[in-house]
Amino acid sequence: MKKATRRQFGNVRKLPSGRWQASYWNAGARHAAPVTFAAKTDATVWLSAIETDISRGLWVDPAAGKATVADLLSRWLRSNPSKRSSSQARDRSIVENHVPKALGLRPLASVTRADIQSLVDLWAETNAPSSVGRQYSCIRAAFAWAEAADMIGRTPCRAIRLPKVELVERPVLTVGQLDGLADALGHDHAPMMWLGAVGGLRWAEVAGLTVGALDVLKGTVRVAAQLGRDGKLGPPKSSASRRALAIPTWLAEDLAGVMAARGLTAGDPDALVFVASDGSPLSYTNWRRRVWAPAAVRADLSGLRFHDLRSMAATALVASGVDVKTAQTRMGHSSPQVTLGIYARATVEADRAAADRMGEYFGASRTQRARRTLPKPSNGA
Repeated sequence: MKKATRRQFGNVRKLPSGRWQASYWNAGARHAAPVTFAAKTDATVWLSAIETDISRGLWVDPAAGKATVADLLSRWLRSNPSKRSSSQARDRSIVENHVPKALGLRPLASVTRADIQSLVDLWAETNAPSSVGRQYSCIRAAFAWAEAADMIGRTPCRAIRLPKVELVERPVLTVGQLDGLADALGHDHAPMMWLGAVGGLRWAEVAGLTVGALDVLKGTVRVAAQLGRDGKLGPPKSSASRRALAIPTWLAEDLAGVMAARGLTAGDPDALVFVASDGSPLSYTNWRRRVWAPAAVRADLSGLRFHDLRSMAATALVASGVDVKTAQTRMGHSSPQVTLGIYARATVEADRAAADRMGEYFGASRTQRARRTLPKPSNGA
């Protein structure tokens, strides 16, 4: 009986030059080794390694690795059309303005971890750590997509050292300062500020607020959309950003006043509550320059950002004794750690109250100890 033999993977042939060429079929195409070999054994060893990669699901089409970084970035930008328009604009800006042309011309398979680290170090020379982090996240996502698409065997974005991002110190305003800012903004725009300071809404969430998302009688606001930079409504920043929250009665009345001034009723559920003077959706850049910045200057709060209001909202929630889970939900954060670690800041009043409580706690023992160490009066006293 003839012994069965294992079928050899691939083909090896001797060239007229005396060297050996290896090739194999996979994914409906013939692939040849990128180099020739001095010995037949070397060619068969190379084929064995390729066969192992195929069986383990690690094989990468050699032609895919020849695509350039610029090709990858272009394909990656088109790969997720459902991404928010603002995120798409940010990614495109990073790709066009921060990826060196020399790197863009490189074949994907030639890019190493050292190349990515050098790019990050180059960014760090002229950009803030937070900007470097955003730019790296973009490149990392693109190479991860290339790995998932079998364009490369392994992403070079591994163990990259990023510059340390320092915690941003945000202002904590008093109620009087907020009142002054509200007066400077006027009746049409002050409710936007209060939605940020009291409700913790992002500017895009405020600008994207529709009549149907408000229940003035119940005093609730539903965050279901946000206004993109293209002036169109889109989904909120994350799933956690979809939320419904109660607002104070006085703020609900202010919002009702804004709608009444524009002639809006419950019969206009899709109408935006806040619009530009010509009735078009707000543009953050224009609104900040024409409305917010001048009002902040008049209120002696020059440099204040609308996003600072979210920090104040989180701080007020924590300082007021609201449980962390409720604070997280109202802020639309993915976890309590975000609420406490990034946005909430200790107020001077809360810090003083904490010191007083600690003093009371330890003060009793100090008093008792002091009494025990006092000298006893003599008999002749």
